[in-house]
Amino acid sequence: MHLEHLNLVVKDMPKTLDFYQAAFPHWQVRGGGKSDWYGHPRNWVHFGDDYQYLTFNDNGTGENRDLKSHQVGMAHFAYVAEDIKGVIERLKLAGFSEKIAYESDEYRANVYFEDPSGYEIEFVQYFNDIPHLRNQYQ
Repeated sequence: MHLEHLNLVVKDMPKTLDFYQAAFPHWQVRGGGKSDWYGHPRNWVHFGDDYQYLTFNDNGTGENRDLKSHQVGMAHFAYVAEDIKGVIERLKLAGFSEKIAYESDEYRANVYFEDPSGYEIEFVQYFNDIPHLRNQYQ
């Protein structure tokens, strides 16, 4: 079993796509359309590859949860990157800055960014395939 997609409500579809296209240059818009969500029209896009994707739905209102709070909701989601420094460089070139700075040790490196709708995304790169080393919790 694996996660196929996340469905996110966003404020600004073009800015959202700018962020994720910088992070995932090998992904593309797989499809999209218009729908009605409980009486509210919205546009939707599937952005990803043949096996996993993110669904973006526009016309989001309000603010995302305060990520520093204990409010119920998504704190962040993470993607494993083969070249984390490349991800950081592409996102910075696209005008986005690190939310939680790059950290590294001998087994992994990670960094956090916040997308235009306030979702926090972690990117992690592992430097070996040994689970007990990759997953140390100190």
